[in-house]
Amino acid sequence: MTDTVLAQETHKTSRNMLMFAIPSMLGLFFFLAPLSVNGDFTFPLALMAKSFKSLMGEALLPTVAAVICLSAVLSLAASVVKPRFVMDSSLLTRLFVLTPTWLVIRGLGAVFTVLALYQVGPEVIWNGNTGGLVLNDLLPSLFVTFFFAGLLLPLLLNFGLLELLGTLMSKFMRPVFRLPGRAAIDCISSWLGDGTVGVILTSKQYEQKKYTAREAAVVATMFSPVGISFSLVVLTQVGLANYFVPFYLSICLSGVAAAVIIQYLPPLSYKKDLYIDGTAPNRDEELVPEGQTAMQFGMHLALKRASGVNSLSAVAKEGFHNSLDMVLGVLPVVMAIGTLGLVVAETTPLFSLLGAPFVPLLELLHVAEAQAAAQTILVGFTDMYVPSIIAASTIDTEMTKFVVAALSVTQLIFMSETGSVILSSKVPVNFFELVAIFLLRTLITLPIIVMVAHLIF
Repeated sequence: MTDTVLAQETHKTSRNMLMFAIPSMLGLFFFLAPLSVNGDFTFPLALMAKSFKSLMGEALLPTVAAVICLSAVLSLAASVVKPRFVMDSSLLTRLFVLTPTWLVIRGLGAVFTVLALYQVGPEVIWNGNTGGLVLNDLLPSLFVTFFFAGLLLPLLLNFGLLELLGTLMSKFMRPVFRLPGRAAIDCISSWLGDGTVGVILTSKQYEQKKYTAREAAVVATMFSPVGISFSLVVLTQVGLANYFVPFYLSICLSGVAAAVIIQYLPPLSYKKDLYIDGTAPNRDEELVPEGQTAMQFGMHLALKRASGVNSLSAVAKEGFHNSLDMVLGVLPVVMAIGTLGLVVAETTPLFSLLGAPFVPLLELLHVAEAQAAAQTILVGFTDMYVPSIIAASTIDTEMTKFVVAALSVTQLIFMSETGSVILSSKVPVNFFELVAIFLLRTLITLPIIVMVAHLIF
């Protein structure tokens, strides 16, 4: 036996097989198993979050508000005073010791939360189209989703599942998207569930040196679409639910095109192919050794990873820390940036003015009611749902409604949720880069969506 084969055989123990199989199957079930409940499509993580949300009832909103305010107060105290017990704890330092910019953002999130919860202060901050929308409609769902997703993420990350699936998918993902095979799992978790889960999964893998800076940026901004269920909500808003199959096919087709093209353009092309600590990846590690199949090598890597798990309590602790990271770190950012974006969209003509240059493009593509459609194109940067709301009330042509709804989904980055989650994560993308990527996604996906729309209508 060669040294490689001997090394692989040492990991093939009953203990390691069970340590890989049981948690990995549970992870696949919670994150990716499709379920039909009362005729609606969902998946176990979403079902758990929904059930917990119902269980908490009216106590959920005050709980979310308290968490955001607590995060801001503790961050201010820790960042200014820097007590020893905080600085000696890697967890507390990561959670609460912030740069001035992020400290201000968390503070704004807390202020906006209080104003929206009690409906005091300037109405433009707390009304149902701005801060009230973020606090009442978005944050409760994000809170419960983050809580359970954080707890359960180690099932995907720590027991070898991504090592196996990454090896199996690498022959497709690497030549087509210049990404490791594991990126397919991020995409599927977003596709079946929620884009924020995909972003968080990407961020955690970047921290663990499974993605380089370029790969993490590409996966987060190209492979974290909103879930199927929310896409249906958007289409239903414009009254075209019966077109869901061609609608989602157009989203997938344009999304793949965007992922292939945009990574070769700035700002993503400027991202370094280095891990978070500045070291270079060893691409040879992805190569399947001669004499082995991808399945055999993938299982070896999976069992090797599973063999390193010595304490399930440590894994559970890591899951709890994940939840704290998301709940305390992301919710205030979503509240602050989401509210500011919606206030700008609600009170200024900025997005209408910015959308004006798209009128000639829409007319060139033979899209009816181009003037009305152009006003919806860039407002999706604030919230993905807003373009469909506007289209439902201002556009009569079914084809144009179809285009607006599909584009709002393929744009992917909206600051009331996904964009804010990316900014608050470790994914190396800043606000201005998100703006550039949003515009690139718009320009690339729009013609493809219009082409499909012309075939249907």
